[in-house]
Amino acid sequence: MELPFFGHAPIDIHSHFNHGSLLDCEETDVHLRSYEFVMSEYARFGVHAVGFSTYASVLHGECAAEENDYLSGLAERVPAVYQWVVIDPRQKMTFEQAEKRLADHKCLGIKIHPDGHGYDIDEYGDAIFSFAHEHKAAVLMHPQKYERMPFFADKYRDMKLILAHLGGESHIDAMKRAKYGNIYTDTSGIASGLNNVAETAVKRVGAEKILFGTDTYAFGFQFGRIAFSSLAEEDKRLILYKNAERLFPQLAGQ
Repeated sequence: MELPFFGHAPIDIHSHFNHGSLLDCEETDVHLRSYEFVMSEYARFGVHAVGFSTYASVLHGECAAEENDYLSGLAERVPAVYQWVVIDPRQKMTFEQAEKRLADHKCLGIKIHPDGHGYDIDEYGDAIFSFAHEHKAAVLMHPQKYERMPFFADKYRDMKLILAHLGGESHIDAMKRAKYGNIYTDTSGIASGLNNVAETAVKRVGAEKILFGTDTYAFGFQFGRIAFSSLAEEDKRLILYKNAERLFPQLAGQ
């Protein structure tokens, strides 16, 4: 399918899949989550680069290391698959995996999910974000305690913090308050369907701070939310692929 207007396939910076783990996310007829289905949708739309973490890895910290190894192997075999290496700060092995994977061009950065793993970012933020700062890495975070994120971003200015699931004033305020401009967001999730949330974010912090993602919600919906919005054409291009190429040079041309 040739997508309208842009002459360039979107880059989905934030997605997941099930792959047969006992700890996969629940799947129903109305929300399919299998690797085969997700990849068939990307193929249908001509998407050549997707940043993944498995559902099991983000919902269950106890299997994060095993799932990281699985996804590392998959990313090496499948050109469209890029990895977010998942860190559970209570598991030393996940830091060791990240140390290795961050040097690989198929790894985009670190994924954390405090709520899914059951920890408080205030308790473990220094351990995670100092590590990201040391490696000048991006961190894709399921949001928790938005109001605290500018503190960590200012303290660890060499990391790039992507607060997932743009959905309202909390995301926008966190991005505005970051002294060094190192907080971003993505469009993944159902909340981006709010009828002026993307437009308000662009107006207040600029399109350069927003990346395209789906979180396995319907690709057509997530793409259409940006492509058919009232945003300027260049802002749409920035969100759909240019920002991803700027932050992750290995994605350029994908």
